[in-house]
Amino acid sequence: MSVISWSDFEKVEIRCGTVIDVKDFPKARKPSYQIWIDFGAELGIKKSSAQVTNYYKKEDLVNKQVIAVVNFPPKQIADFFSECLVLGVYDENNHVILLQPERTVKNGQRIG
Repeated sequence: MSVISWSDFEKVEIRCGTVIDVKDFPKARKPSYQIWIDFGAELGIKKSSAQVTNYYKKEDLVNKQVIAVVNFPPKQIADFFSECLVLGVYDENNHVILLQPERTVKNGQRIG
């Protein structure tokens, strides 16, 4: 494990947002969804590709708050540009369990 400085950590923008739309992503190499997340007035809506199909149905994700890194450069996945990285924990089967706030918070709130 690499050790980073506090100033390195401060560069990472981790924010909370609400999922507003989810679509299947058949062109992805691994089963994934295309997700649109509202991060509030400052950041707006960002897209992400998320490999969360094992535990989440599309309709269950809509209106769910998630935590994401929002200051990575866009990453092209097939014909889709992912603009943020939704965070989760890998379980013993290597399936993702999404991180989310314990209580509802304002979209765009910074994690820190």
